[in-house]
Amino acid sequence: MQIAKRLEPLKGFFTMEMNIRMARMKQEGREVINLGVGDPDFTPPDHLLQALQEAVGHREYHHYPSFYPIQPLKNAIAGWYQRRFGVALDPISEVLPLLGSTDALFMVHLCLIDPGDIGLVPDPSYASYQACVQLAGGRVEKVPLLKENGFLPDLDKIPSGVAGKAKMIWINYPNNPTGATAPPDFFKKLISWARTRDVAVVSDNAYSEVYFDHQRPVSFMEFPGAKEVGIEIHSLSKSYNCCGWRAGMAVGNKDLLAALARVKNHSDRGMYYPMQLAAIKALNSPDDFKEKRNQIFQERRDMLVEGLNKIGLKAFPPKATFYLWANVPPGYKSQDFCLKALEEANVWMIPGSVYGQYGEGYLRIALTHPVERLREAIRRLSRFMDCSFQS
Repeated sequence: MQIAKRLEPLKGFFTMEMNIRMARMKQEGREVINLGVGDPDFTPPDHLLQALQEAVGHREYHHYPSFYPIQPLKNAIAGWYQRRFGVALDPISEVLPLLGSTDALFMVHLCLIDPGDIGLVPDPSYASYQACVQLAGGRVEKVPLLKENGFLPDLDKIPSGVAGKAKMIWINYPNNPTGATAPPDFFKKLISWARTRDVAVVSDNAYSEVYFDHQRPVSFMEFPGAKEVGIEIHSLSKSYNCCGWRAGMAVGNKDLLAALARVKNHSDRGMYYPMQLAAIKALNSPDDFKEKRNQIFQERRDMLVEGLNKIGLKAFPPKATFYLWANVPPGYKSQDFCLKALEEANVWMIPGSVYGQYGEGYLRIALTHPVERLREAIRRLSRFMDCSFQS
């Protein structure tokens, strides 16, 4: 049997390998604090659990999803975007439900990239952006996200020869892994830049509902011309504490969404109908629970930033997401430091190098544990740092 050559550039998920390693450590009796997991430690609100439970118990709701009308879900998505971002969407042509945002991560490249075409991918970034450009036969060109630029891409520094041949550019704000947010001026400039060069923009906005200090992140779709040049991908996963539900959406450019729908017609049969009903309930209901949840995340953020800075791991306080981006100590590669911390302190953090070349020198910590558990992680890391740097 011969495996397709298109898979050769792809690497396995380092985090999956480490989860297996930590499972073995647990079997050995070692208690590891996993600060790498990007899955909220909150449950969906009770009214959403009840809606899903009732729908699953209905005997007539288990046919192929195409058996049921999709328009109520599309209307709910459009209504949510209107209320949350002030964006008017045509629910028929400018909204496409997804099986989680990763659904579109793969398929959008099939719609935009022909073999040899250039896809612009931020670095550091979620590994699937690069992987899916490659799977579509495209060529990846990295766009550095540097501290001195606020971890925003410097569009002016993308070589004209590259920008002129690029078919698409990924953006992700609020950003995983850095926690950075983008100001309105960035989005305005991006739209003008993309229109001039005929580059499609794909905005991954999965973290817009996890924010701090009452500073609600904006949407790429809020700005004039956004629908002309791209789409935005969103998800209920982080917004409603339901990563396992696989319920998401793409909105924006009707031609690109129509192309995505054509691909999805051959890849899946749509969202499980009880899940559609639960998603409609979520999008149409008050979201007061988010304020309390975000306050808890903010308390964790503040405690961890202070604790990490005290022990010599300089952290950048994020305005959104539940991630901290911090420097590793001088003299260490990020992976070496994180593996050493795992072995000697039983604390796991994700090396920045997992997210790309420009992630080297950093590590990512998730705020997905209670405060006391995070304090214990700081205590362990403090002892580890004292021992490591005194020896």
